[in-house]
Amino acid sequence: MVSSGELVHIALIAKSTGIPILISVVDVEFQDHSGSFRELGDIPCVANSRFTADKHRDAFGVNPSVIYPLMPLEEYRTETTRENVTFINPSPHKGLRIALEIARRCPEIPFVFNENWPSTAKQREEFARKHNISSNVVMVPSQEDMRNVYGKCKILLAPSEWKEGYGRIATEAQVSGIPVVASARGGLPEAVGPGGVVLDPDGPIDDWVKVVRKLWQDDEYYSAMSAAALAHASRLDISFEYQILAWEGAMLAAALPSA
Repeated sequence: MVSSGELVHIALIAKSTGIPILISVVDVEFQDHSGSFRELGDIPCVANSRFTADKHRDAFGVNPSVIYPLMPLEEYRTETTRENVTFINPSPHKGLRIALEIARRCPEIPFVFNENWPSTAKQREEFARKHNISSNVVMVPSQEDMRNVYGKCKILLAPSEWKEGYGRIATEAQVSGIPVVASARGGLPEAVGPGGVVLDPDGPIDDWVKVVRKLWQDDEYYSAMSAAALAHASRLDISFEYQILAWEGAMLAAALPSA
């Protein structure tokens, strides 16, 4: 199985030897393929979302099967005290611009920006000053155990401006009944499903503020969305057993194409 920045280069070498190949495609950064994907011909592929599969199908004529990312969901499932709106990995391509503005417009709501990189207290202070972060935002360092993050989260904010291949943080949150407010971009709509709300990252910020406030203030609406999040995180195609069988089938089909 090949899945790396040297995807085309490595696959061509393997193909020249007659070794069976199964390509794992996880994003749409085609410029990182190290060559033209079309050189590989009609090669077996597995994509991490329908979005990723469709983009590769349209661009290269392949027909990927879809297997969502394998996730040890028990490592994320937790009871939550519902104390804040959480934004993970506060970087520009993950939607920092949108998250900052939502926090500024919702001073009554506590936000936690959870870093996805090692930093010191001084570096966090410098980051806060650089981006003029409002007083209702707390910067916290990266966590080895994400239950420490989701255990206080009421709403997960995922306003990515990058075309995510899937958006696994949505599933990580939903397994604990946490609704997600996310960008309608890339594979995020699939990851969020009915267990949250997806919005245009280029649309009015007022739309984002309205949804976050409604989830924060409207208990009945929140309960319904929380139940939908739990249900979506329990769907068959992200269960470990289903995914293992799907991977076994994909590898068998790649190794024995005439079987």
